[in-house]
Formats: sequence, C-alpha cells, structure tokens
Amino acid sequence: MGKAEALAQLEAEIIKDKVCPQLAAAASQLVMGDGSPDADILFIGEAPGEQEDVQGKPFVGRAGQFLNDMLQLINLARKDVYITNIVKYRPPNNRDPSDEEKAAFLPYLHKQIAIIQPKLVVTLGRHSMEAFLPDFRISQIHGQPKRKSGIVYLPLYHPAAALYNGSMRQTLEDDFTKIPKILAQI
Repeated sequence: MGKAEALAQLEAEIIKDKVCPQLAAAASQLVMGDGSPDADILFIGEAPGEQEDVQGKPFVGRAGQFLNDMLQLINLARKDVYITNIVKYRPPNNRDPSDEEKAAFLPYLHKQIAIIQPKLVVTLGRHSMEAFLPDFRISQIHGQPKRKSGIVYLPLYHPAAALYNGSMRQTLEDDFTKIPKILAQI
C-alpha cells in the first residue's frame, strides 16, 4: 500500500473511531492534511480555522498564505511538503484546542508521521511544539532543531503570530531560512 492510500485509510479510521465527536459535530469536515505524502518536511499546526474547515485543507487562510510565502522564500511550494494539524476538526469560534482534544488526536498524528516518514518535522506554534517537546518554551528554542526518538523537530512560531505582531515576521522568516541547512545536515 502506498503512502496516499495509508493516509486515506488513517482518515477513515479517525472518522470510524469518532475522535472528538463534539468537535466533529460542530465542524463541516475533517481536515486531514495537504501536500506530498513523500515529503521530506512535515509541518504541524494546532487545528483548522474557519477557511480550513470550509476548504478541507490546512493553512489556507491568512496564516496559510504567509506560510506559502515563507515556503517560496526557501524555494519550496505546498506540493513539496506535507502540512497537517494535531487536531483535525475546527474548534468552535477558532478557540485553542483543549488538552483533551490534542491528546485524543495525538495517536493518529503519530501514525501520520510514521506513514510520511519525513526527515524534518516543523512544529508551528506552541501547541504543536508541546506535543513533541513538552519540556521547552517556544520563546527559548524557536529555530533550534531538536532530535527526539530518531526524529528531528524544528519548533517555529505559528505564522498567525506574524500577522498579529509585525516584529515576529522577521523572526519567523529568519528561522524558516534555516530549514534547507538543517535538512542538508540530517
């Protein structure tokens, strides 16, 4: 079975297992992921927002446009990477996902990572970073690769942070431009 089929099977499993039924009932659809299942880089955000819920793809709103711009900065496009979230349904009113919701989806996220087998996992924002590197604060380790259980994680600020705080934009761009070098070192 190929990676695309395995991801489709995993998506069906999440629906069959009724993960977070309250979230599922409030959302219009499950937002599994987007991009190449053969990608070397996997980006993980926290949860779908309004536009993601409508379109069924992660990072398609304003933060997604900024993510696309940063991918261009390092000569990549969405089709070259894989993008997903920890939580696969939009929380009502775009609230932060709860610890229980993140915990419910985490086993499926680990399966998703095992299927894709990326060389580098880039966490976008503190919610996704804490799922893998709970002993750190994003303000202390953003842009610094960390190896854990054979996987290299690169914690970055969430692209939305740059939309609300202009000074974060340069920090995010600086951290993002480290990705090709980190990938080459892996």
